[in-house]
Amino acid sequence: MGTQTGAEAFRYEGCDYRIRDDIPAAHRRTWARLSAAGSWWSGEQRVAIAGEVRAAQSCRFCAERREALSPSAISGVHASAPTASSLPAAAVDATHRIATDAGRLTRTFVDAIAEEGVSDGGYVELVGIVVNTLSIDRFHQALGLPLEPLPVPSAGEPTHYRPPGAKPSAAFVPMISGRDAKGAEADLYDGLPVAANVLAALSLVPDAVRELDDLSSAHYLPRREMARFDTSLRSISRAQIELLAGRVSALNECFY
Repeated sequence: MGTQTGAEAFRYEGCDYRIRDDIPAAHRRTWARLSAAGSWWSGEQRVAIAGEVRAAQSCRFCAERREALSPSAISGVHASAPTASSLPAAAVDATHRIATDAGRLTRTFVDAIAEEGVSDGGYVELVGIVVNTLSIDRFHQALGLPLEPLPVPSAGEPTHYRPPGAKPSAAFVPMISGRDAKGAEADLYDGLPVAANVLAALSLVPDAVRELDDLSSAHYLPRREMARFDTSLRSISRAQIELLAGRVSALNECFY
């Protein structure tokens, strides 16, 4: 079952906690973008990827593989998501691995799925969808709220846009550096000459950077506040914010 992405989505009136208005607004924008065609995936495929993110949470094969010494040590079949559509098998597998075992992804894996029909751009867009979906779902779970139904896909075809400033880097995929963020990508890093990898990681798909920035501005801090360690924008201090962020990063084995 899907839902429209208008004002009826992400209504938190019954929540026991006061939720700032900018959070459901950001969630609705994320769902609206999720339902539309992106750079490498159609709206139907993007929503299907989000469905696979949720399926991965109860996927027995994912659980067994995560416990194995190596992800390639066992074989099996993933749990099927109710939104599964025209996704290639490699995209389903990549979604499950990113959602449940991201700490053991390798360049060899990224190269292998490229040979199976998931390009580097398709992989980056997929990563962005996984991150956004998990972020919103974990927000709901932390508050004891049911997950929001996935949006109804919109028609349209992927643009296949590849930014000219993207170059090979130390990462598994090309990225846009701060100095190469020009033209249509001039907004990505607010004109900073050096972009931290955590910002540049999705830059092969510039809209994925913009989508993540929009959501994390509500969940964490707007980019303009990140260099202000005395910020009073939130009800807890910056030190408390970073203590929570550091602990969550450690638990999620975040090695950026």
